[in-house]
Amino acid sequence: MNERITAPAGLPSAGLPHAPALDTDPNAPGDLAAFKNAFRRHAAGVAVVTALDAQGKPVGFTATSLASMSAVPPLATFNMAKSASSWPAINETERVVIHLLGLRNRTLAERLAGPNAERFVGDHWRVGPYGLPVLNNVTSWMVGRIVERVTVHNSAVVVVQIEGGGLGDDDEALIYHERQYRALGETL
Repeated sequence: MNERITAPAGLPSAGLPHAPALDTDPNAPGDLAAFKNAFRRHAAGVAVVTALDAQGKPVGFTATSLASMSAVPPLATFNMAKSASSWPAINETERVVIHLLGLRNRTLAERLAGPNAERFVGDHWRVGPYGLPVLNNVTSWMVGRIVERVTVHNSAVVVVQIEGGGLGDDDEALIYHERQYRALGETL
């Protein structure tokens, strides 16, 4: 194992391993490098969250932080930076739609991670419950009411109570790993 041992900035040597430098920011502090390097290797499912802004326009973003919180009551969470373009809508709205994506939805994931002005141009979505945008041809979607927004530094954990939803055709999983969309390998 080829690990260098350094302490976090401002602390005496604590024997903590130092992560390799980031290719995107070789001067990043050790704690940030360790965090980013580790989570790049943590495969995550891909979802899209949609809502309406205060003017009734659709907003949405691709998320890899979606998690189930509990089954009774049915709660899901996602995280987002408060600097994200969709945050003002998520902060003000009462309801969202959470879409789970399959392999066939890769271009949809890329579109909803792309420029704001292009996210809802086209016929890849429809008006759903409460007037919310629902994406077409996804593996499943859930509409829910935001029950809590917890601020943590410059980000937020959003807790959603699921009220209903729908299933599309099944598909292979779309995952995000090492900053790329990928398909799962063989079943073990």
